[in-house]
Amino acid sequence: MQLYVWGKAPNPRRVRMYLVEKGLAVPMQDAGDGAQLSASYKSKYPFAMVPMLELDDGTQIGEAMAICRYFETLHPAPALMGTDAKEKAVIEMWERRAYDEGLIGAAEVFRNTHPAFKDRSIPGHADPVPQVQGLQSRGRQRLGRFFELLDRQLDGNEFVAGNHISVADITALCAIDFAKIRAETSVPEDHKNLRRWYDAVSVRPSAAA
Repeated sequence: MQLYVWGKAPNPRRVRMYLVEKGLAVPMQDAGDGAQLSASYKSKYPFAMVPMLELDDGTQIGEAMAICRYFETLHPAPALMGTDAKEKAVIEMWERRAYDEGLIGAAEVFRNTHPAFKDRSIPGHADPVPQVQGLQSRGRQRLGRFFELLDRQLDGNEFVAGNHISVADITALCAIDFAKIRAETSVPEDHKNLRRWYDAVSVRPSAAA
């Protein structure tokens, strides 16, 4: 078994945080070659994205939450994806909102501004895809809505999907850190609930790992 990651990219970080919260150790290999994925990795995995978990039988599992689901099924405790139908649904709902609004919003800004991603504005594509100026503004608007949404949700909730940590918190934290570093967009000072949550989750060992 081997987990392929890439530097500080947010999607591999989601899986690394999950594994630390679960107390699981998985062999990892960096698939990067500077600002790009290595040619050897892309030949191994033609989807050309990370993370990717390769099982001992050769099965390749891409997408962060699919990898987490694989380990959650094998190691259900501590539960990070819910224990009953309601909890599982609520966690999946908020994890998806964190991904679609937060992580994708930050990615829209980053991939359409950073020089290293000129003609690479969509991940996993070998053909040139030009950067789009308007997507920078849309990405920042999405992040603003995401921050407001989380601030309201965290009024009365210790964590994003309830009163214990879940994959929704992991994706939300990775999205916010990615936005802060790569999109130069931080949580506004007046979002007190979100800032309280962010400070608490940021000091967990999984966040540092």
